[in-house]
Amino acid sequence: MTIRLTLNGKRVELDGVRTIADLLRLRGLDPRLVAVEHNGEIVPRERYEDCELRDGDVLEVVHFVGGG
Repeated sequence: MTIRLTLNGKRVELDGVRTIADLLRLRGLDPRLVAVEHNGEIVPRERYEDCELRDGDVLEVVHFVGGG
C-alpha cells in the first residue's frame, strides 16, 4: 500500500508504512530521539505504534542532536 503525505514540508510517497513507528524505522530514526507532529498535534512517543497514517497527512519530524 502506498500513501502520499507531507513530511517536513516535502511531498513523499511511502510503501509499506502504516504507522508513525513504521515511518521512523524506514527512515532509520530512533523513536527516543525524535519528536513527531501529526496533522498539527504532537504525538506522544508511546502512541507511535498506534498512530496510523493516511493519504494527505502532514508530519513534522524533529531529530534531536547532541553535541559539545
